[in-house]
Amino acid sequence: MTASTEVVARLTGRAVTGERPLSGALAEVTLDDGRVVIVKRADAPGATRAEAAGLRWLAGAGTVRIPDVHGHDGIWLVVDRVAKGRPSREAAVRFGRDLAALHAAGAPAFGAPPPDGPTDAYIGLAPMRNETGTDWPVWYAEHRVLPYLRRAVDQGTVRSGEAAVVERLCERLPELAGPAEPPARLHGDLWNGNVLWGVDGHVRLIDPAAHGGHRETDLAMLRLFGCPHLEQVLDGYQEAAPLADGWADRVGVHQLFPLLVHAVLFGRSYADQPLAVARSALAG
Repeated sequence: MTASTEVVARLTGRAVTGERPLSGALAEVTLDDGRVVIVKRADAPGATRAEAAGLRWLAGAGTVRIPDVHGHDGIWLVVDRVAKGRPSREAAVRFGRDLAALHAAGAPAFGAPPPDGPTDAYIGLAPMRNETGTDWPVWYAEHRVLPYLRRAVDQGTVRSGEAAVVERLCERLPELAGPAEPPARLHGDLWNGNVLWGVDGHVRLIDPAAHGGHRETDLAMLRLFGCPHLEQVLDGYQEAAPLADGWADRVGVHQLFPLLVHAVLFGRSYADQPLAVARSALAG
């Protein structure tokens, strides 16, 4: 038995009949009843706890489908495998409606972690601290944009002189943020790779950085990294829960956080995009 199959057997209570590695940290494991699960390794402290709590919190809304969590420990997470199908316009509209309902399920505050989730969580491989706040523009600047900007400057990824444009944007967030909205239940890392189109015609979401936030942030991330049938997703969303006027002009504001995360994780070649987004938002 490998370490991953041993943990699957322990957390599912089933014998293992096969394993197929997908990457250094991910494998498909077949159980003796024919089901297939995914086992994922994460060495960062608290990462599996944060992801499991996020998946359960999103699933608890009863809206967008989420793979079942079979269990986790300090290193390993075991969830159901999603049988993948092809994206379709019908599934995209349904996903948009379901995503709107997920956001409407709400959160106690901006930055609120999922129940049983740690304050110190992650977005991808980057640390993400879930400090709470009641005013979105202030919270977004203090706990999402500026920590990553400072880290990028400290790394030399963003030069000190360049950082000023992002700092100016943060100062102007109260006027750029649009109408106040209640905290939404966010997936938090909603790029295309975390949107799985199931063979049954339903979308499943994986790998969340779940927290309370602004609903436009999830939608902006979908647009940033591309998503099949995105316009149909947005149609379904707007049908269920229309967005506030001017939302399209605020996309760059909401993309600034994930863009800075990418700059921190991947270096100087990723610095230009957040700076350009900040300049555009200020000029708009």
